[in-house]
Amino acid sequence: MVATPATLALEKAGIAFRVRQYEHDPEAVARGLPYGEEAAEALGLPAGQVFKTILVVVDGSPGVVIAPVSARIALKRAAQALGGRRASLMDPSDAERITGYVVGGISPVGQKRRLPTVLDAKAMEYAHVAVSAGRRGVDMELTPADLVAVTGATVRDLTM
Repeated sequence: MVATPATLALEKAGIAFRVRQYEHDPEAVARGLPYGEEAAEALGLPAGQVFKTILVVVDGSPGVVIAPVSARIALKRAAQALGGRRASLMDPSDAERITGYVVGGISPVGQKRRLPTVLDAKAMEYAHVAVSAGRRGVDMELTPADLVAVTGATVRDLTM
């Protein structure tokens, strides 16, 4: 079992999950394959069932968006879902500092501090979704309801 702040947080909360590991290829991103799509491909899951964690800045405050790796986030919808007017993607170095994770391995669970979080409604179409477990090459599968419970997320339509 891989122990990360994310897996430890799920264990502490008594949430059932499954760790899925794959060999992360550092050259994949250089070739233009996003981390999430690499994970979906390596895990043999549809890209719509694997969710990415995106840090945003909404009216000057940090927030977390969890969306399918196959979809583009509508920043205006994300801002509204997080109670603001304008959202932008957070600088990667700021995202790493705030969450305690590295880009490509940022988990929505077990971050340094709990941030306002919104989960794309498409997650509710699946019995289980996969999200990063806090390291590149390590994902975890859990129910969307458990993901909402452990992150305190609201569920909204966020993608285009």
